[in-house]
Amino acid sequence: MTGNRVDVTRVYHFSAAHRLESPALSPEANATLYGLCHRPHGHNYYVEVTVTGAPDPLTGMAVDLGRLDTVVRRSLLDQVDHRVLEEALPLRGVVTTGEGLARAFWRLLAPAVGPGALTRIAVVETAKNRFEYRGEDR
Repeated sequence: MTGNRVDVTRVYHFSAAHRLESPALSPEANATLYGLCHRPHGHNYYVEVTVTGAPDPLTGMAVDLGRLDTVVRRSLLDQVDHRVLEEALPLRGVVTTGEGLARAFWRLLAPAVGPGALTRIAVVETAKNRFEYRGEDR
């Protein structure tokens, strides 16, 4: 929270398949670099979306969670849930590492959430792997 602004984090879930592969590398180099993750496999992902806003004096709410849920569902979840990530149109050309997904999800959500409102995306791939992104200007 900064001044009169409040950070609100909402958690979403989706399941998807992917494989780690860079188009700039040979199949052998990809297999060496990414190991078992070069093979097709899947995850049950969690995505944490943090938005920041000033609480409304009447409602006390900084964020309309219903609107945020709709934006995240339409802009992100409908595109990736139960899909092969490399085949999802918004992810074409993205190496689907957690880092790549966090940046790509930011690009999908930032315009839909509103100017300056999106402050953090976290992609939780496994119990041990969490990837956070806070935008280009941070």
